[in-house]
Amino acid sequence: MSADNDQLEIRNVLNGDTKAFAILVNRYKNMVFSLALQLLKNREEAEEVSQDVFLKIFKALEKFKGDSKFSTWVYRITYNTCLDQIKSNNRKQTTVVIDEINENQIRTMETALDIMDRSDREKSIKECLGKLPTEDGTLIRLFYYEELSLAEISKIVSLDKKTLKVRLFRARKRLAVILRTHLEPIQLQNYGQGNR
Repeated sequence: MSADNDQLEIRNVLNGDTKAFAILVNRYKNMVFSLALQLLKNREEAEEVSQDVFLKIFKALEKFKGDSKFSTWVYRITYNTCLDQIKSNNRKQTTVVIDEINENQIRTMETALDIMDRSDREKSIKECLGKLPTEDGTLIRLFYYEELSLAEISKIVSLDKKTLKVRLFRARKRLAVILRTHLEPIQLQNYGQGNR
């Protein structure tokens, strides 16, 4: 999807072509829903928030100046709408103690994940991402899965790059702790099967 195509559709929408907005919705609906699901951890809520997001985008489209990519703008609206929903739910986030894990242990976890079959690895990471505090899971998702640059993510989450790097590092540490507790039973089980 190119920025030029987005600009063309945006111009068409602003000129009254509602079909052009349907094209934009189609282009970004999976991205919006995935991020909403990551943040809210509830499918029905994510679906409702996704609808709200596109309503907000439609109403604010004329305010989009093109200073950043349209996708970054869409991510930002999605992120903020989800945070508002979380605040209104007054959710308590689980915290993971990260002090006892170091960079070497993170690399060990990544090596363990490399050895795993791709579908098992994706399933494990997805389960573990769901156990992370919302903002940590979102940063990891945006950086590793969506492959957004630090500059793009900093616009989405309103953090400067230096703070963002620190938060991303801490998020990786938390994920490593969760992965370690998740993977150890699997590794023990596999080890046990190999010794029969």
